Amino acid sequence: MATERLDRPYSQFNFRVSWDGLDENSAQAGFQEVSGLGMEITIAEYRAGNAATNEPTKITGTVKTPDVTLKRGVIGELSTLYDWLNEVRNGSQIALKNVTIKLMSEDRETVAQTWRLINSRPMKYTGPSLNGKGTDLAVEELVLSAERIELN
Repeated sequence: MATERLDRPYSQFNFRVSWDGLDENSAQAGFQEVSGLGMEITIAEYRAGNAATNEPTKITGTVKTPDVTLKRGVIGELSTLYDWLNEVRNGSQIALKNVTIKLMSEDRETVAQTWRLINSRPMKYTGPSLNGKGTDLAVEELVLSAERIELN
């Protein structure tokens, strides 16, 4: 249940990601970054030739949900993610999942806001950049394409 707090905004670093087959408390759901949450509503302009004024009427058009990117450290467990990727890669049109992203309060128990990505499918997977001289952690990236986003 999302809560309202009017005195200050929430921090961005406490969040949980889940979908069917991925528990938000498991190591596989330990994403370090989520980006791309949003929506875009297109506006069409129309003006009839016999309109009384020169301004066009603005009409709400289609709504687009941008691609959402999830990043996490490579933990060696890939089956949950790979099974979903493989289903989509093999042409399954029913391998859609609803992905839930929850922003948590500082107490890590209260849900501040929830984004639901409806009918999501992976569209891109990028493995980590590897470097024998590097000291960075190995991070993998998953880009999701969703049909709709809902905010609670």
